[in-house]
Amino acid sequence: MKKIYLSLMLLGALTFTSCDMDKAPYGSLDENTAVSEMQDLTKFRDQLYGTLRGVTAGSWVYTTDIQLDHFIGLVTNGNNLGMFSTGTILPTDGDIEGFWASSYSSIATCNAILAKCDEFAAKPDLSESDKQLVERYKGEAKFTRAYMYLWLADHFCQSYTQVKGGPEAKATGLPIVTTYNPTSDFTKYPSRSTLKETFNLINSDLSEAYTALKAYEATNNKDVAALLQPCAIYLSSYAVEALQARVALLTGDWATAKAKAESVIENGNYSLANTSNYKEMWEDENSSEPIFRPFMSSPSEIGGSTGALFLSDNQQSAQYIPTFGTVLSYADSEKGSDVRFEAFFTEYDNIVIDGEGFDSYVFNKYPGNDALKVGQTKNFVNMMKPLRLSEMYLISAEADARLNNNNPARLNEFCANRYSGYETHTYENAKKLLDAVLEERNKEFIGEGMRWSDIRRLNIGFQRYKSNPDEDGYPIYSQVVLSADGIVYDAGDHRLTWPIPKRELDSNPNLKGQQNPGY
Repeated sequence: MKKIYLSLMLLGALTFTSCDMDKAPYGSLDENTAVSEMQDLTKFRDQLYGTLRGVTAGSWVYTTDIQLDHFIGLVTNGNNLGMFSTGTILPTDGDIEGFWASSYSSIATCNAILAKCDEFAAKPDLSESDKQLVERYKGEAKFTRAYMYLWLADHFCQSYTQVKGGPEAKATGLPIVTTYNPTSDFTKYPSRSTLKETFNLINSDLSEAYTALKAYEATNNKDVAALLQPCAIYLSSYAVEALQARVALLTGDWATAKAKAESVIENGNYSLANTSNYKEMWEDENSSEPIFRPFMSSPSEIGGSTGALFLSDNQQSAQYIPTFGTVLSYADSEKGSDVRFEAFFTEYDNIVIDGEGFDSYVFNKYPGNDALKVGQTKNFVNMMKPLRLSEMYLISAEADARLNNNNPARLNEFCANRYSGYETHTYENAKKLLDAVLEERNKEFIGEGMRWSDIRRLNIGFQRYKSNPDEDGYPIYSQVVLSADGIVYDAGDHRLTWPIPKRELDSNPNLKGQQNPGY
């Protein structure tokens, strides 16, 4: 897709992208002439949900999982995402450039919508119902901007809890843009903020989003009830709190993480999928667990394919397969039979490589929704569930352990819905409880991009499972990309933070000397 760099974004017209790296931009809208009536503002606001649909699916989700230890590439994958799989991360890579550019393009959209909302709010003849909508749209824009800055910070900045020099160190955060103000004056292009300043903006935006959406939920508008139901297609105050809990986890603010997670759990609107229906959450899309599920419909409103990387439409080839060690971690547990084993992995006996068929487990968490196919070909597109109740249970449980409260209640509730025959566990100390929580996070969120955040904030490394086809009795391992096999990252490896794209550094002189360490 056409790349739009931060420096160019500050120059250009108001442009909207789908934020799916495999799709072209939606097009453009002249914000001075096209947004004059309330219905125009409503259409303008729809771009926020296009952003959220795009950045919670496809390569935005799976790229970091390919970089880490759960998956290994097959020799027939055409080197797709090979840079990430082999750990040869470069500032000139097109994927790195695209993620950065699309994120800032989405932030520009948020800023433009916020400016238009302020214009509408100042109109003296605006009705009370329209005032309510304007404030709601502002809340949604603040949430989306916070989401994008958080995504950028979690990929292009060092971890908040591990950053060298602390989060107040200079040039450790992101270039911050909060107004839509196109300019050709490069002296006004922003340099990098501190990481603390970046997260202050994220937290401020989320706080304002919560207030705005909570106020809308207190109205008698007919759509309020739908906002507070599982799989809501629009943002609610509970979706904001869920993201606030995640931010607090990433920054080590355990008290806030606990409070926000508990607020979502205790409201009673959502419930964990259980051992009898967990797999259906991924196959049939409907579940009591998702707090927010961006809307998709074929053919014009689908997100990127999250599952096609792991299985072809003819079900005879795959680009990446789960490592044998990953599969084994689900197959044998003292806690009971793990429902996620069947939900995430399927065994095929004819994955064809150079004319020879191999037995292989494939990752099938995203089997594809037939209603989202474009034509007859299986495209492995699913409605994504970026904010789920399971995350809140595990955040609450981790916060208990971090606060030295050796209370396994939330973890036990979670595990009872993931393991058949699960018996309540006790833990002799908070460290044992924490280890158990982190193990469940690793298993629950495979293929959702969460392990990246955890490895960074915990300051741990990894070694990808080293293949041994004869010893494992798994012949397909003779067909993996050798340069990616058994790869090791030490704790704090610089590649766990992506580089600022070289073209961005070249375009913005105020970023001189502000590249991330190791690049």
